[in-house]
Amino acid sequence: MYGSNNIASASSSSSLNSSFQDTEDDQTIASILAEEEQSKLDGRLGKRLSHLDSIPHTPRVNGEIPDVNDATFDHERLSERLVTYGLAELQMEGDGNCQFRALADQLFRNPDYHKHVRKHIIKQLKHHRKLYEGYVPMEYKSYLKKMKKSGEWGDHVTLQAAADRWKD
Repeated sequence: MYGSNNIASASSSSSLNSSFQDTEDDQTIASILAEEEQSKLDGRLGKRLSHLDSIPHTPRVNGEIPDVNDATFDHERLSERLVTYGLAELQMEGDGNCQFRALADQLFRNPDYHKHVRKHIIKQLKHHRKLYEGYVPMEYKSYLKKMKKSGEWGDHVTLQAAADRWKD
């Protein structure tokens, strides 16, 4: 009897900790969203980049995996463009959440909010199924279940859903 009470206690304690963490995360996210709204009003990024001319770009289609020389050249070219615009490359942790971390960094200036970003992308995918299901190579509900999991790599569909969700 004593052992089962410990298990129940540990379980409810774990649940309370999880619930507390979710509430704390929600409060943090709310303050970030408030900052985001203020940032939109400021239009700082737009002002910073609006006076710059665009650099001509010739799209390429990769028929095969690029060799080391091509990859190095492409990375150097990207780095030069970033410098031109006063931007910098930021390495993301390669844990399967990298797309969501990168989006969180750009949207909220903190890659640690990747769970929040993933959650909103999944909501976007659920609420606007008709926009995305034609691009998903599996049963849609299975895709959503898979994409909900932390560590699951984002793809072109999640990236489009993010662009649609935060377009303004």
